[in-house]
Amino acid sequence: MRHALPAPEIFKAYDIRGIVDTVLTPDAVRAIGHALGSEAVARGQTAVAVGRDGRLSGPALAGALADGIRAAGVDVIDIGCVPTPLTYFAAYQLGCDSCVSVTGSHNPPDYNGLKMVLGGQTLHGDMIQGLRRRIAEDDLAHGAGALRTADVRGDYIERIVGDVKLARPMKIVVDCGNGVAGGIAPELFRRLGCEVVELFCEVDGSFPNHHPDPSKPENLQDVIRALRDTDAELGLAFDGDGDRLGVVTKDGEIIYPDRQLMLFAEDVLARVPGGEIIYDVKCTRNLAPWIRARGGKPTMWNTGHALVKAKLKETGAPLAGEMSGHMFFKERWFGFDDGLYAGARLLEILSARPDANAALKALPDAVSTPELNLKMAEGEPFELVRRLREAALAAPSCFPDAGEVITLDGVRVEFTHGFGLARASNTTPVVVLRFEADDAAALDAIQTTFRRAIDAVWPGLQLPF
Repeated sequence: MRHALPAPEIFKAYDIRGIVDTVLTPDAVRAIGHALGSEAVARGQTAVAVGRDGRLSGPALAGALADGIRAAGVDVIDIGCVPTPLTYFAAYQLGCDSCVSVTGSHNPPDYNGLKMVLGGQTLHGDMIQGLRRRIAEDDLAHGAGALRTADVRGDYIERIVGDVKLARPMKIVVDCGNGVAGGIAPELFRRLGCEVVELFCEVDGSFPNHHPDPSKPENLQDVIRALRDTDAELGLAFDGDGDRLGVVTKDGEIIYPDRQLMLFAEDVLARVPGGEIIYDVKCTRNLAPWIRARGGKPTMWNTGHALVKAKLKETGAPLAGEMSGHMFFKERWFGFDDGLYAGARLLEILSARPDANAALKALPDAVSTPELNLKMAEGEPFELVRRLREAALAAPSCFPDAGEVITLDGVRVEFTHGFGLARASNTTPVVVLRFEADDAAALDAIQTTFRRAIDAVWPGLQLPF
């Protein structure tokens, strides 16, 4: 029996994602599983670990996925409801080198998706489109794969506790936003020697308290309050599937991931002299000089966990990070993005300092905006960015004061006193905008320039700045 062809819009740049029961149905996921299993066969893979986050649709979709993979003659190891990094870890720990996390990450509760690894390679771009082509062409293997279960939680915790050592006990606030990290984060950090103030660590896929996305300041307000009302010295927050980290100081300052990366880079470069540090286009201008000053090689790259992992693998870099909060440690770890492990490494660094907060607050900073989202219809963000890129590279440019226009991923325009960025999100139909400058006046000037440029190529938009 041929599978119905799933909707094209769920096949994103580095994962599969869509609204449950609208475009992401059990039948669609079963078809994708069959295609994925067939691709696994083609690559000589015999088993795939499958984990899921705490979303309400998780059990049904993970079951459909497993059925599809097994229909190709590939075994499935069900590792249950675990953070995405534990699914990646399972691929190493169980020796199968392939895994899928059924997760909607930080998207709204009605979304879900698939993050896929085959033979140690994270699928992205044309590889994901290839799965759809297999379904369309009925290019599918057939067999009867087995199903078994495994629990890797204990091994995961032991691996981190065996590697990461805190110089002193710390009292921390941990906010899991009712995401799947809540099932393991409190235990992990207590095992590392922390006293933990728990916020929303009960796994609940309806996310009743706040949305599990630590990149948005509004989702960190509970952490800020808990730090004010208790004697905890630091706050950690995790996204819906536990692969991203948010950090808050005692006085309520959010330490964005590009500044966290400075601390991680300094630590890693002390053991890997001359190491390459990869970061995405959304990161601060202060990062490259910081890395160079510590003997490292800074490399700007595309946003997207799969794209960064591919670059990490290609270069052999010991560390990479994204502004969204994904941190990828190859030094002492496996190279995949893991918010829980990044939190542990951060505590290791800070516990060796007499004042953890002073160390964080001393990191170079600039006046910047968080990620600002311009919502548009499906497909429009890419068209807007395309028009903006053309206008930015044309003569005369729509950015006459630009020092450099970087078109690696979207349009990043460097000015004397800061930068502005516009890029199309690969997960939701928005244009992501970010601005940074030396002071508020320079920030305002850059935003005004961008406002004019966007209005020239797409008049009448309600901009979020």
